[in-house]
Amino acid sequence: MNRERHKARELRSSQWWKRRCAKGSCHYCGRPTAPKELTMDHIVPISRGGRSTKGNVVASCKECNNAKRHLLPMEWEQYLKDIKNEGNQV
Repeated sequence: MNRERHKARELRSSQWWKRRCAKGSCHYCGRPTAPKELTMDHIVPISRGGRSTKGNVVASCKECNNAKRHLLPMEWEQYLKDIKNEGNQV
Protein backbone atom coordinates (compact mmCIF):
# COMPACT_ATOMS: atom_id res chain seq x y z
CA MET A 1 0.00 0.00 0.00
CA ASN A 2 2.86 2.39 0.78
CA ARG A 3 4.40 1.68 -2.62
CA GLU A 4 1.14 2.66 -4.35
CA ARG A 5 0.93 5.89 -2.35
CA HIS A 6 4.51 6.69 -3.35
CA LYS A 7 3.65 6.05 -7.01
CA ALA A 8 0.61 8.33 -6.64
CA ARG A 9 2.83 11.13 -5.30
CA GLU A 10 5.17 10.71 -8.28
CA LEU A 11 2.24 10.70 -10.70
CA ARG A 12 0.85 13.87 -9.10
CA SER A 13 4.04 15.74 -9.97
CA SER A 14 4.05 14.58 -13.61
CA GLN A 15 3.18 16.73 -16.62
CA TRP A 16 0.46 14.22 -17.49
CA TRP A 17 -1.35 14.90 -14.20
CA LYS A 18 -0.89 18.67 -14.52
CA ARG A 19 -2.51 18.53 -17.97
CA ARG A 20 -5.42 16.50 -16.56
CA CYS A 21 -5.98 19.10 -13.85
CA ALA A 22 -5.60 21.98 -16.30
CA LYS A 23 -8.85 20.85 -17.96
CA GLY A 24 -10.54 22.14 -14.81
CA SER A 25 -13.45 19.73 -14.47
CA CYS A 26 -14.38 16.85 -12.19
CA HIS A 27 -14.35 13.41 -13.81
CA TYR A 28 -17.49 12.37 -11.91
CA CYS A 29 -19.84 15.36 -11.82
CA GLY A 30 -18.35 17.41 -14.66
CA ARG A 31 -18.53 20.66 -12.69
CA PRO A 32 -15.91 23.26 -13.53
CA THR A 33 -13.32 23.18 -10.77
CA ALA A 34 -10.15 25.19 -10.33
CA PRO A 35 -7.13 23.01 -11.15
CA LYS A 36 -5.68 23.57 -7.66
CA GLU A 37 -8.94 22.29 -6.14
CA LEU A 38 -8.97 18.98 -8.04
CA THR A 39 -7.89 15.88 -6.17
CA MET A 40 -6.52 12.57 -7.41
CA ASP A 41 -9.02 9.75 -7.12
CA HIS A 42 -8.28 6.11 -7.75
CA ILE A 43 -11.14 4.64 -9.80
CA VAL A 44 -10.44 1.29 -8.15
CA PRO A 45 -9.25 2.33 -4.68
CA ILE A 46 -5.87 1.18 -3.43
CA SER A 47 -7.66 -0.41 -0.46
CA ARG A 48 -9.63 -2.56 -2.92
CA GLY A 49 -6.64 -3.65 -5.02
CA GLY A 50 -6.29 -0.65 -7.33
CA ARG A 51 -2.98 0.69 -8.55
CA SER A 52 -1.53 4.17 -8.96
CA THR A 53 -1.43 4.13 -12.76
CA LYS A 54 -2.60 6.59 -15.39
CA GLY A 55 -5.47 4.28 -16.27
CA ASN A 56 -6.75 4.15 -12.69
CA VAL A 57 -6.59 7.77 -11.52
CA VAL A 58 -8.83 10.70 -12.40
CA ALA A 59 -9.14 14.31 -11.36
CA SER A 60 -12.17 14.87 -9.14
CA CYS A 61 -13.60 17.60 -6.97
CA LYS A 62 -13.28 17.10 -3.23
CA GLU A 63 -17.02 16.57 -2.83
CA CYS A 64 -17.10 13.64 -5.27
CA ASN A 65 -13.83 12.19 -3.98
CA ASN A 66 -15.08 12.28 -0.38
CA ALA A 67 -18.46 10.82 -1.32
CA LYS A 68 -16.93 8.01 -3.40
CA ARG A 69 -14.44 6.99 -0.68
CA HIS A 70 -13.56 3.33 -1.24
CA LEU A 71 -16.37 2.43 -3.64
CA LEU A 72 -15.73 0.50 -6.84
CA PRO A 73 -17.06 2.02 -10.10
CA MET A 74 -20.22 -0.12 -10.12
CA GLU A 75 -20.91 0.69 -6.46
CA TRP A 76 -20.44 4.40 -7.18
CA GLU A 77 -22.90 4.20 -10.10
CA GLN A 78 -25.48 2.58 -7.81
CA TYR A 79 -24.87 5.24 -5.16
CA LEU A 80 -25.55 7.98 -7.74
CA LYS A 81 -28.74 6.22 -8.92
CA ASP A 82 -29.96 5.89 -5.33
CA ILE A 83 -29.32 9.58 -4.64
CA LYS A 84 -31.18 10.56 -7.81
CA ASN A 85 -34.15 8.32 -6.91
CA GLU A 86 -34.34 9.79 -3.40
CA GLY A 87 -34.61 13.26 -4.93
CA ASN A 88 -37.47 12.15 -7.20
CA GLN A 89 -39.50 10.71 -4.33
CA VAL A 90 -40.18 14.09 -2.72
